[in-house]
Amino acid sequence: MHRRGVGAGAIAKKKLAEAKYKERGTVLAEDQIVQMSKQLETFKSNLEEFASKHKQEIRKNSQFRVQFQEMCATIGVDPLASGKGFWSEMLGVGDFYYELGVQIIEVCLALKHRNGGLITLDELHHRVLKGRGKYAQDVSQDDLMRAIKKLKVMGSGFGMIPVGGSYLVQSVPAELNMDHTVVLQLAEKKGYVTVSEIKASLRWEKERACHVLDHLLKEGLAWLDSQAAGESQYWLPALFSELTSLQLTSYHVREGL
Repeated sequence: MHRRGVGAGAIAKKKLAEAKYKERGTVLAEDQIVQMSKQLETFKSNLEEFASKHKQEIRKNSQFRVQFQEMCATIGVDPLASGKGFWSEMLGVGDFYYELGVQIIEVCLALKHRNGGLITLDELHHRVLKGRGKYAQDVSQDDLMRAIKKLKVMGSGFGMIPVGGSYLVQSVPAELNMDHTVVLQLAEKKGYVTVSEIKASLRWEKERACHVLDHLLKEGLAWLDSQAAGESQYWLPALFSELTSLQLTSYHVREGL
């Protein structure tokens, strides 16, 4: 028996069905987009109402402010995007982060002669709080990081380098690549590093280690102790205060103070 070929009518019918399915799929997709847009607008409206009701808490309470920023991020709203935008005018956060940015710059400039333009986030936080006084609006490390990101966008040389569980804040436009970063991380625990330690820990050749350390010295980010026992030590002044604080805390715990 001959198998009957598929007729032109059947092919046309199949194509028509496919076109209808495609059209139906497009309509469904458009409906979903419309629904999502409506939900997003409702969420934004509720967020604005929430912000208006709790603006004092958002301004004064740093933890509350972090949670609010996270809520905004879920729907792509950036309260800091514009200094004259709705959020900035209603909450005053634009002025808050602008003033905080100025304070960060002042602290970093005051210490640049000592640390070469690198400071731990913890020390920066401590000094900013000290400069604001105990009756001023509370500031968290999250606030500092947001303000620093805004300074970075302005091309001011500011940036953050991950070290351990925290960050080093860079306030000078020095060129620091991944090699410099890992050496800074290696020096975190003791405040200094040697060529031998770099070679052993990172499995680098001596020339590579020396090149990185020479750059840090040139930029004023490291100090050389050529009289140290054994071999020269390269100290990172940005880590001095952090280590001193930890040592004092450990001493107080030991002595029961």
